[in-house]
Amino acid sequence: MTTPTRVRLGATGPEVLPFALGCMGMGAGNIYGNGDDAESMSTIHAALERGVSVIDTSDFYSMGRNELLVGKALAGARRDKALLSVKFGGLRGPDGAFLGYDARPIATKNFLAHSLARLGVDHIDIYRPARLDPAVPIEDTIGAIADMVKAGYVRHIGLSEVGVETIRRAAKVHPIVDLQIEYSVMSRGPEAAIFPVLAELGIAVTAYGVLSRGLLTGSKPTGAGDFRAHLPRFAGANGEKNQALVDAFGRLAAARGVAPAQLAIAWVRARGAAQGVAILPTLGARTRAQLADALAGIELTLTAAELAAIEAAVPAGEVAGTRYAAPQMAMLDSER
Repeated sequence: MTTPTRVRLGATGPEVLPFALGCMGMGAGNIYGNGDDAESMSTIHAALERGVSVIDTSDFYSMGRNELLVGKALAGARRDKALLSVKFGGLRGPDGAFLGYDARPIATKNFLAHSLARLGVDHIDIYRPARLDPAVPIEDTIGAIADMVKAGYVRHIGLSEVGVETIRRAAKVHPIVDLQIEYSVMSRGPEAAIFPVLAELGIAVTAYGVLSRGLLTGSKPTGAGDFRAHLPRFAGANGEKNQALVDAFGRLAAARGVAPAQLAIAWVRARGAAQGVAILPTLGARTRAQLADALAGIELTLTAAELAAIEAAVPAGEVAGTRYAAPQMAMLDSER
């Protein structure tokens, strides 16, 4: 174990501990089922005390309730310790259904106004469209956020789940500090084309899905209300095939004397370093115990032999099923 070196969030962003706390699974009405608000807030407080600054949320998580929870947790002096990373643009119906995305400039500024109110802050540190809106040029969306940077309501601009062309076009409008994208030993798609462009442009990665939504740690969907029950990698024959990979990964973690989550986090960081990209694993720790386990992963260093053994145990081409269902995959600019 070593003390993790702080990394810069892109060429123009601040230096941070190489870890982001994802809040999607916190509080009532989240996509994994209801959470414990008090424990969620205590987890955010514990993260700040450990030096974690990047706190990730979205205006459409739990229909806005997630932002209210995060804002309550950061009230007072704690706000100055946090870098609030907020995604926007997801449209929700009264029944919670996703209705699409809206990243028009006028909508972008409207979403920002409501996020500022729910979070109880006067600025957001990193603001990003949750997905590419196919009806709106990325230049228009980034230009609208850039206007908000000039006005003092936003400090930095990020992107989420977009591909090479979109990244380049966005970066010509305003510096981009990070791309939020799924990346793990079971989801290695960004390596081929996206990571080289990020290295070239000096853009960091806040990587979510590092534990493959709990698959790598043996976590199973808890029922129909848990969205993982509808993901291809957890279901049927895919789930059975992937379990063999998970078991092999678990044996390597046991041999190293660490938890699978810690090995998964260490692998992501090491692979990013090898490709010249600063990666912040973004973990959805819902409890203080989960947070402590995850933070141990950023202190773990792996040898070249250990990296090779992990990639041999979990070959990218052997993972069964896509990371989202087909309709969601079709909407991802990063997969084109």
